[in-house]
Amino acid sequence: MNVQIMDRADISTAATAVYTYPVSHSFQAVGGARRRARDVLAEWGLSRDTAEDAVLVISELVTNAVLHALPPAELRLSLHGDVVRVEVGDSGAAPMWPGSAPASDERGRGGDVVEALALSHGADVRSDSATYWAELPAC
Repeated sequence: MNVQIMDRADISTAATAVYTYPVSHSFQAVGGARRRARDVLAEWGLSRDTAEDAVLVISELVTNAVLHALPPAELRLSLHGDVVRVEVGDSGAAPMWPGSAPASDERGRGGDVVEALALSHGADVRSDSATYWAELPAC
């Protein structure tokens, strides 16, 4: 699978809401991030279906940070008009985008999930950090 890493999208509207959540370097952090995100997205008035799509993307990106990146990591959600942006930043570039490795029975499909649900997605990779992001419709 050839995965294109795109530059950060140019969101034309300023964020009307922003939420950040520190992600510990443990598998329990994935469930915690999902629970917090559900509450925040419901508070922002997103539909249950939209929130569940966003939570699935969050789960994939946070799992990738826990499995492949250096701590600390942070989840950031922002609402820009009709777009919700999910970002997961970490302190070391992940070796590959989720799903870019050959799929096994239990791993390797995260990138496909993100690509299927997101309007756009990509990564901002620097020498000492990486931020993986996805934008979803906020309806």
